[in-house]
Amino acid sequence: MVKDLIVKNRSYRGYDESYTFTREQLMNYVDGARLCASSVNIQPLKYFIAWDKADVDKLQCRVKWARQLPQMKLPHPGMCPTAFIVICQDTKISDNLNRFMKDIGIVAQSILLMAAEEGLGGCMIGNFVPEDVRTGLGLSENLRPMLVIALGKPAETIVLTEVGEDGRTAYYRDENDVHYVPKRSLQDLLIN
Repeated sequence: MVKDLIVKNRSYRGYDESYTFTREQLMNYVDGARLCASSVNIQPLKYFIAWDKADVDKLQCRVKWARQLPQMKLPHPGMCPTAFIVICQDTKISDNLNRFMKDIGIVAQSILLMAAEEGLGGCMIGNFVPEDVRTGLGLSENLRPMLVIALGKPAETIVLTEVGEDGRTAYYRDENDVHYVPKRSLQDLLIN
């Protein structure tokens, strides 16, 4: 069952904009995230949730999508996410920004699995200027944006494929805008 959710949890870059989130729904995702493991149980992560159009728009214009597809503007017009969660580190709790990177990955994946369980999806976005996001959202100086999670109802097709003979892992889209994600085989990953 968890593996099924992992397979459903893709990096979506196209959403049905008619789907709307509630504050309570996003708070539930953060509530799940707060229960995750934390390095030395320090728990320095805080979360900005955006579900209203004004805050969603503030974030959409501050993130960049699909670095491996520079020729495309994603999301396509009319297919933007309808919510975001910004994972921040509270530097008053700890100013060591590298120490908690694994914590950020753990909580981000947990949030996305909770969304996948509801038939929704998202995308982890690291391509943004933290200071621009912080000031654009009016966050205090001690809150450092570390990762942005876009959320919505997926409106695109993503297909997992095997890495080919050339060894390329870059994702790509075909003429029908189907998104392909090459994955290494299990045998290629096992050391013994």
